[in-house]
Amino acid sequence: MPRYTVHVRGEWLAVPCLSSTNTVEWLGKEAVRRYMKNKPDNGGFASVEEVKFYIRRCKGLGLLDLDDTVGDALEDNEFVEVDGNSLTTEDLVNLGKGLYKIKLTPEAEVKVKQSREVIERIVKEQTVVYGITTGFGKFARTVIPNSNLRELQVNLVRSHSAGVGKPLTPERTRMLLALRINVLAKGYSGISLETLEQVIEVFNASCLPYIPEKGTVGASGDLAPLSHLALGLIGEGKMWSPKSGWADAKYVLEAHGLKPITLKPKEGLALINGTQMITSLGCEAVERAGAIARQADIIAALTLEVLKGTTRAFDTESHRFCDRVQDAYTMRCCPQVHGIVNDTIAFVKDIITTEINSATDNPMVFAEREETISGGNFHGEYPAKALDYLAIGVHELAAISERRIERLCNPSLSELPAFLVTEGGLNSGFMIAHCTAAALVSENKALCHPSSVDSLSTSAATEDHVSMGGWAARKALRVIEHVEQVLAIELLAACQGIEFLRPLRTTTPLEKVYDLVRSVVRPWIKDRFMAPDIEAAHRLLVEQKASAGFWLVRRIV
Repeated sequence: MPRYTVHVRGEWLAVPCLSSTNTVEWLGKEAVRRYMKNKPDNGGFASVEEVKFYIRRCKGLGLLDLDDTVGDALEDNEFVEVDGNSLTTEDLVNLGKGLYKIKLTPEAEVKVKQSREVIERIVKEQTVVYGITTGFGKFARTVIPNSNLRELQVNLVRSHSAGVGKPLTPERTRMLLALRINVLAKGYSGISLETLEQVIEVFNASCLPYIPEKGTVGASGDLAPLSHLALGLIGEGKMWSPKSGWADAKYVLEAHGLKPITLKPKEGLALINGTQMITSLGCEAVERAGAIARQADIIAALTLEVLKGTTRAFDTESHRFCDRVQDAYTMRCCPQVHGIVNDTIAFVKDIITTEINSATDNPMVFAEREETISGGNFHGEYPAKALDYLAIGVHELAAISERRIERLCNPSLSELPAFLVTEGGLNSGFMIAHCTAAALVSENKALCHPSSVDSLSTSAATEDHVSMGGWAARKALRVIEHVEQVLAIELLAACQGIEFLRPLRTTTPLEKVYDLVRSVVRPWIKDRFMAPDIEAAHRLLVEQKASAGFWLVRRIV
């Protein structure tokens, strides 16, 4: 029986389909009916028949004709093919959100089988190869008997699961798991097809191991977080799924009809060696950076309008018909400052895209040459340096935004009421919102210190130079979140400034942005609890609403 996964108001519902001749409209109504059934107030709907909805493909967001049959329109709709070579940063973020499932291409299956044959021959012939028939790190010269090779891999996973801190969110854990699958699919890791298919089943069931965010030094790969990932796969430690919540991994797997993985020689090492923690978080960072950079242009334009700045600075015939010769740099130099940020994001995205489609194991298995090679692809220096650069670049969006907020709030610069509120003194308006922006910018200055300039020798001086890329990725994400929050404050302040300029109107696209903000935050007439307003504006930016055609569209299905 075919089953389709349908996204309704932020929730995923599995809908069995008895016949492929059922229409897309039927599928939508059945999904909404199931959604209503799970809600105490029917999700706000009176009846299924009264619901007006659109249905789109998960991948590509193509709008579907309600009269088409599901068999014609939705075959393989819920999957994204993975081959280890063509994953994009956007794909990985969407996999993290649970928008798609994974399956291997036939070509990937062949490569995985071929590399596994090399490993099995090494074991059979009792050849001495690092990590397969020897210990790890300082114990690389210790040869392990064949009878203990499976125990060797389990011990590796258990001992290396030594991370600390809060667990990664479900979205970030999905990204990490999906990216490890992508690397394994390249066929250089020596994992068996059977084990890789089990890992994919775990991902598709959204069974997510407990992975502490701290503990990687970024070489030899992200050993600690990837070991926690593997620990859950073998049925140990904690695991989470939407169905079970947090529980012992073996029980979560059992609840989904899955069995813990039994590691074969080399498979523990194949699961834990690589830069996937750095690069999965890096994918989220670069995608969020691109989104906020696009919206920063719009917000800056809105502020320019409110402050009655000149647009002639952006014209080849600057100031020809303008009585305002020069604006402050925070307005006049936006193209130059925002421009280099966009170039930085593009540069980093190129590096991260290469990294997520690269084999980062050690040793590498080359089936066509029937040999293994111990190298250094696990070293995270490339993504670490790139993500440090990303943080430095994107920070400038907040630095220049905070100065524009100052100009909006300062009556001597804005010609607007002080702190954008009437009855100043009785009301403080945006006074402390600006302080919050300043605090975030100051934090970012410390966070922008590159982590990749540091290195500490580990593993008894065997791993004597490391990248610290895990901290580079986490730091970049924190910087980007601060940038989003500062720009959210500027967006609120600019919209508040518009209130004092009515009945004047700005351009049609910017009025759409104003309407978008006013759909979630009302004008500031007198002082009120401001934090929820900032959070609402921040949510608009995270969801990329300010750049989505300048209007808010609610998609029900």
